[in-house]
Amino acid sequence: MRLPKHIGIIPDGNRRWAAGKGLEKQEGYALGLEPGITLFRQCQELGIEEMSFYGFTADNAKRPSIQRLAFTRACVKAVDMLSHEDASLLVVGNTESAIFPKELLPYTTRRDFGKGGMKVNFLINYSPEWDLGLNRDGAEKGLRSREVSRVELIVRWGGRRRLSGFLPFQSAYADFYVVDDFWPDFKKEHLMDALEWYSKQDITLGG
Repeated sequence: MRLPKHIGIIPDGNRRWAAGKGLEKQEGYALGLEPGITLFRQCQELGIEEMSFYGFTADNAKRPSIQRLAFTRACVKAVDMLSHEDASLLVVGNTESAIFPKELLPYTTRRDFGKGGMKVNFLINYSPEWDLGLNRDGAEKGLRSREVSRVELIVRWGGRRRLSGFLPFQSAYADFYVVDDFWPDFKKEHLMDALEWYSKQDITLGG
């Protein structure tokens, strides 16, 4: 089976999952942590070279404060959990905003943990506008996520069929696979189904 070198992950559906279980919406975020580690280890075993996780977008800050605090805490915990694995970690996002968790500032320069290995990029308080890095006069400063390589496959949980601003420059030619199940209901079969589907796609890169 032909594997992508770089997989993008959009772990959506936490709030809808929680509401469906009779919980408060913000309670769904913490329940997405273990699926993330399981998926990381699965990709590691398969030999995937790079992963990019969508933590939260700058637009997510518009949500109620109790939800914003919950998903911020979940992202900080997720990065901490990954720092105890064999991984090369990088957090990408607008650090100048008050929304950005200061606990993650040390990770905004790539750091190897354990034996190093697979690159893991975590998008925190991310937006394409920030990534493009425009000056106030409109002059382009250059792509801030330039260290992140081209994404070959994006897998989105939760049934939504949109990019939601996920690394649009690296994802220009990415194949897009949607899992209808919500992220907290992650199963290893979800990734294997996505990879099997991807291996059958005709990769032309526009040629």
